[in-house]
Amino acid sequence: MIAVLKTLIWRDVRQSYASGGTWLPIIFYLSAATLFPFAVGPDPDLLLQTGGGILWIAALLATLLPLDRLIQPDLDTGFYDQLLVRNITDELIAFARLVSHWLAFGPPLLFAALLASALMGLEGPALVTLLTSLAIATPALAGLAVMIAALTAGLKGAGALGGLLLVPLAIPLLIFGAGSMADASGNALLLLGAVSLLLVAITPFAAGAALRAARE
Repeated sequence: MIAVLKTLIWRDVRQSYASGGTWLPIIFYLSAATLFPFAVGPDPDLLLQTGGGILWIAALLATLLPLDRLIQPDLDTGFYDQLLVRNITDELIAFARLVSHWLAFGPPLLFAALLASALMGLEGPALVTLLTSLAIATPALAGLAVMIAALTAGLKGAGALGGLLLVPLAIPLLIFGAGSMADASGNALLLLGAVSLLLVAITPFAAGAALRAARE
């Protein structure tokens, strides 16, 4: 079982890098970070105060871009049906997709955030807090993406519907993540970690149930 999960994970990671599912969100993220200083001006104090929140919003929006590539293609080709024949449950399929999506999305996003923070003038403790908060939240963002991709699989206008579902569900992550930039006590990071852990824990079960419903 473990060998099958490893195979599934690395297959999905390779496909994500090859198909652009990884690079498109990163390009969008860096583009948003590049345009923001042009919109608000070069005031370093203003960029320092608002940069962390803008980078968090960009990370949330970048999560929307690969939604239509996470579940639907394999569902259309019957790949998941073949896994079920081999006694791989929907929950295990969803868990493998969560891990593979995070591997393809999380580390590149953190690297992009490191580059984008230079445009915002973030350095020192502010930079460390930003990267820490994103590192904590990226598994939850990946989980939300997989969950919503499974919920909207097979529906018309799935991309738009996915955006409508993801944004409200990700608001707690955005509040605690962006709030951690101004919270010296570290409580916001603790709350962010709790929300992230909860979302990661429920993703395999919610996405697994959605996959079963999509096949019926």
